[in-house]
Order: sequence, then structure tokens, then C-alpha cells
Amino acid sequence: MVWIPGGEFSMGAEDPRGSDHGGHEAMSDARPIHRVSVDGFWLDATEVTNEQFARFVKATGYVTVAERTPTREEFPEAPAEALVAGSVVFTPPDRPVSLDEPYAWWRYVKGASWRHPEGPSTRIDGRERYPVVQVAYEDAEAYARWAGKRLPTEAEWEFAARGGLSGSRYPWGDELRPGGRWMANIYEGTFPVREGDDGADGFKGLAPVARYPPNAYVLYDVAGNAWEWVSDWYRPDYYATLAAKGGVARNPRGPEDSLDPAEPGQPKRVQRGGSYLCTDQYCTRYMLGTRGKGEVRTGTNHVGFRCARGR
Repeated sequence: MVWIPGGEFSMGAEDPRGSDHGGHEAMSDARPIHRVSVDGFWLDATEVTNEQFARFVKATGYVTVAERTPTREEFPEAPAEALVAGSVVFTPPDRPVSLDEPYAWWRYVKGASWRHPEGPSTRIDGRERYPVVQVAYEDAEAYARWAGKRLPTEAEWEFAARGGLSGSRYPWGDELRPGGRWMANIYEGTFPVREGDDGADGFKGLAPVARYPPNAYVLYDVAGNAWEWVSDWYRPDYYATLAAKGGVARNPRGPEDSLDPAEPGQPKRVQRGGSYLCTDQYCTRYMLGTRGKGEVRTGTNHVGFRCARGR
């Protein structure tokens, strides 16, 4: 783990549209930018790996959400054939599709889990140093408790990811590729088409941890590669609520509940950092201060986590 000294910073992000590689999203849920202070804490230098998660499962016998068969009580309207253990997998079509239809490239796959990230025919043998993915929020929490840690708050995560930089677009500065060097694992090529990622940054799909330069706090992969669960509930209006109180928010822990107007019945937690699927054609939420969200019992093959610990 790496010691993060704590301090005060401006949290959130400006509208990136119109900037180089800024994409088309206004990122309105990342505003207003507001002042926040966090105490010092410890944070994992990398995302939790398959090797680490396997030790947890071996020690505890833990079964992840994706490995459990959904029940009729959980999904009363689902057909019986749909009540099978599995998870959501990026499954790009073989030709371009409308970017307004994300279900065209995401599919619930029977047998997908952390052991089989893209489905039952895939394995993690030889991928011990890759981030563990296909973990729901409660899976990440369970690992953190076992390890004597916790998930970071959204404020802690952003403060750490900035590495002491104020107002920068990325954890390393304002240029996507300083000196022509790739600094993160994101998507290059035509999105979302099968074999569309040309791997110009060195990887097609997920990469092992710590293959790109760290930020100033020696944290790896805080932009791209795999999204990371944080402990805050998601609400797009939370920053406005904090800003309305005035002053500096000290160690904020997020709202009391979740609300995503796009799916009001789905409880969601914040995710940070973006993933290997980020591209200015669709999503640039690997930029500092921007936010993601995820339904708490849903894992995917591009979401993982890292852990924190207090003093």
C-alpha cells in the first residue's frame, strides 16, 4: 500500500467537450467543482489482482454474486431459463452500431465470473497479475473486510489519483500522450467493433497491473484498464448538494442513498478511473474528476477495485 498524505483539493471536472480527446459527454454529474479535504490514508498501489482474490476465496470459501444462481425472489418477472449464474460481458458486434444502443455490445453470459471473465470458455490461468474483474460491489467489500481494509471513498480516490496535481486532465498532466508515450490502457480504433481495438497502447483488452507509469503518489492504473468501485452511493446531484453547503467538505462519504434518473429503481455505487474501453468516440471518464456508476450486484469484465485503510 502507498501512504496518501491527505489535504485539500478541488474535486470534480470541467466540461471536456471541445478539448482534445474530450469526447461528447458534458460530464454534468462531475460539477459543480467544489473544495474537499481528506485526511491521510493508505491505498493499494494497484488494483486487486486475480492472484490476491484467489487467496481470499481459498481462505474463506467465498462465492461471488456472479457465481450464485439468481432466485425467483430477486427477479420475480424473469423467465426460468434466465435464472442462471453469470455476469455481463463486453461482446462487440462484427460491424458498427449506433452508440446510443449500449445493449448492442453488452450481454449477460451464463458462466461468466471472476474465474471466467469473458464466459465459461475463458480462464485466468497465466493472468495472475491482471486486475480481478466480474466482481459486484459486495464482493469487493467482502475482500476488503477479509484483508483488514475497506473501499476508498470517492473523495479519497480522486485526491489520490490526482497525485498532487491541481486542475490537470490526467493523472500525469494535460496531454494524453506526453512525448508520444502511452500512459494508460484505453481503447484505440473503431468502437465498439469486434477486433476494433488496435492495441496501439500495448494491449488489446485488459492489461496486467502496473504496466504503465504511476502517478506522483506511485499509484498505478488510476486512469484506464479497469473501473474501480468506491464506497459512495451514486447521485448526479450530490456535488451540488455539497457545494450548496459552502466552505470545504471534510472527508465526505457520499449521499445517504442512490438515485440514477436513467434507472431510478437500480441502486448504484460510484465507479472511478475508466477502463480499457474508454474512447473519445463514446466515454472519456478516465479523465480526472469524472465519474462512473454501477448497479451494486452487477459485475462486468471491465470493473475491479483497490482497497484503502485509515491511519
